[in-house]
Amino acid sequence: MSTRASPGSALRVVAAVLRSSHPGPTLTVTVLTVVLGLAIGLPADRLAVVAVGVLAGQLAIGLSNDVIDAERDRRVGRRDKPIAQGVIAARTILIVAVACALIGFGLPFALGPGTGIAHAVLLASGLAYNAGLKGTAASVVPFVVSFGILPAVVTLADAPPAPPALWALGVGAVFGVAIHFTNVLPDLADDARTGIVGLPHRLGRLRAGLVAFGALASAAVLALVGQLTSSPADIDGPHLALAFGGAAVVVAVAGIGAAAVLQGRSSRLLFRLIMASALLLVAQLAVGGAALTAR
Repeated sequence: MSTRASPGSALRVVAAVLRSSHPGPTLTVTVLTVVLGLAIGLPADRLAVVAVGVLAGQLAIGLSNDVIDAERDRRVGRRDKPIAQGVIAARTILIVAVACALIGFGLPFALGPGTGIAHAVLLASGLAYNAGLKGTAASVVPFVVSFGILPAVVTLADAPPAPPALWALGVGAVFGVAIHFTNVLPDLADDARTGIVGLPHRLGRLRAGLVAFGALASAAVLALVGQLTSSPADIDGPHLALAFGGAAVVVAVAGIGAAAVLQGRSSRLLFRLIMASALLLVAQLAVGGAALTAR
């Protein structure tokens, strides 16, 4: 009798791994990276390397989160978590997470020490959140660091490497605040039952929600101001309209989100609004193109 795993079994394992990887945020951050790379004209080969490195790093962060939180997820009955539901062993997820982490830490160095170090900081910050910072008053710091340094990962991947514009780093950092606060809003009660008390928990649902969407609006305005002041001569009429239009849409989404918070809605819809805004925000950044670098 053959002991070889059936194709169906292998597919179930792959599906469980993907579900454990936090696919929404993982895909969003990878797309942000690609769009930023296209905006600055990163060559295709270098863009592919940085994209794979970032994807691997995000997979490592998402998978390790589910491994570390497995017992807490079981206690609160999370039906969307494969490990907690017994669909896949934590050891299997851990092996994949370690492999992804090795790729995430190592591959970006192929593009130079700047990109390698920047992405190592991003990845280490995300892993530090999973390992314990999520339950402290400093829980927002890894998000500020990781999203703040993402533009540097991309611009330093160019040949020759270019430092990112300071305003681009600021946009990423402020956006990281929005990501963190909306990500935990739906889980405040479950987290309280399992001893997780990060900064949003200490502020409470209402204040945390308003901070999240205030940060989102601030990121949109900062991106617009940064573009207009960094290279006004490079932004013609159509690009100017796109820049203002993108900022207006993101600010409008922030207003919708804030209204939802005031109405007592803290479902995953709010996090999806932030994820959609991330794509709008990076499209807004892409309009500036060369303004993303400090050359």
